[in-house]
Amino acid sequence: MLENYAMSLEARARKAVEIISAPDRYKVCEGCESIVAERVVTCPNCHGYRFDGSKERVIAQAQVLGGREQTSVIAEDLE
Repeated sequence: MLENYAMSLEARARKAVEIISAPDRYKVCEGCESIVAERVVTCPNCHGYRFDGSKERVIAQAQVLGGREQTSVIAEDLE
């Protein structure tokens, strides 16, 4: 279990670095604070439709999410 946790954190940290390097390709859902691709119209996690696409917000959220374990339920968890 601890190994999966560490791998999960490592994968999230790598994704955060990817997002931080190109924040204009992403936006933050104002409903659930997930980071989604800039092109989406509704959030795949909460179906929200309000987003903050500012680079500062995307970078700040990537830093938060990349440094902690996943706590939200995503679509893949429900399959």
